[in-house]
Order: sequence, then C-alpha cells, then structure tokens
Amino acid sequence: MAELINIEVAYALPNKQTLLVLQVEPGTNIEQAIQRSTILADHPEIDLTENKVGIWSRTAKLSDTLNEGDRIEIYRPLIADPKEVRKRRAEKAKQEGRADKITGGRPNPRKKSEENE
Repeated sequence: MAELINIEVAYALPNKQTLLVLQVEPGTNIEQAIQRSTILADHPEIDLTENKVGIWSRTAKLSDTLNEGDRIEIYRPLIADPKEVRKRRAEKAKQEGRADKITGGRPNPRKKSEENE
C-alpha cells in the first residue's frame, strides 16, 4: 500500500472558517480530495461547477494532482467587481475634494484652486 500524503481543505466565510486536515493517496486530484472531505456536507452552498479552487493562493483546476502539504482553498464568488468599486471610490473622492478633478490623484496644495482664479 502506498504511503498517504497530508493535505488540507479550506473554505472561509466572512464569519467562519473551515479548515479540514486529511490524508489521501498519492495521485489524488483536487476534486477527489474535496469529495472525500466533509466540506461539502458542512457547506452545501459550495458548487464545484461555480466556485474556483486553488492551492496555496494560486488558482488550480479540479483535475490537478495534489502533493504532500498542499492546502486546497475553495473561493467564494465575488459579490462586487473590484474595478467598479475602485471607480466609485475615486469618483466619490473627486466629489469630496480629496482627489484632483483631472488626474484623480491627490490634490496638489501648491496648485491654485479653480475658486481662487
């Protein structure tokens, strides 16, 4: 019998993190390891056709083979597009005078304001 390898399966919600430690046979892929763990029973909202997975913060495919010490991470879908959030934050800063209206960067205190002209 082949020696087993140690892996972890992780899934995090805003208020709860689940980290399971298990042993699998060498040659096991990510999907098989997730199925063998109890993570899907603990978190029925996980859908492997929708949720992305990774190993140690690097995205991976469900078919990727695991190595000793790997941590499988199951990622939640994004609730907001990061680019849109940055755009809205920049627009708000411009409106509040915390950003230069033209460049979007920090206002230059040495530059004359439009009001003083």
